[in-house]
Amino acid sequence: MKKLEIIIKPEKLEDLKAVLETEEVNGLNIVNTMGYGNQKGIIKNYRGAEYAVNLLPKIKVETVVTDETAPKLIDKIVAEINTGNIGDGKIFMYEVEDAIRIRTGEHGENAL
Repeated sequence: MKKLEIIIKPEKLEDLKAVLETEEVNGLNIVNTMGYGNQKGIIKNYRGAEYAVNLLPKIKVETVVTDETAPKLIDKIVAEINTGNIGDGKIFMYEVEDAIRIRTGEHGENAL
């Protein structure tokens, strides 16, 4: 199993959810977060004054999928979310040793 952490711009959340639904992802967690990558923030103008915004609003979506599903899902996410602009986001993939459904005690892919 693979855990995907997908960090995107907030306005791309609905597009990402649509991709996850087409791939029949069983569950996900969504976290509002702030951060920056290569762009190191942005410069804003407010009432004639210029100021730097170092931390930008982001959304982190976490899900666990089967080994077979992960590569295909990642390709679809990149195709849908990519605008070609800096700050589009990142996907981190981790190996998941086990998953346990607390209610039934099921392990592995059955717990997803």
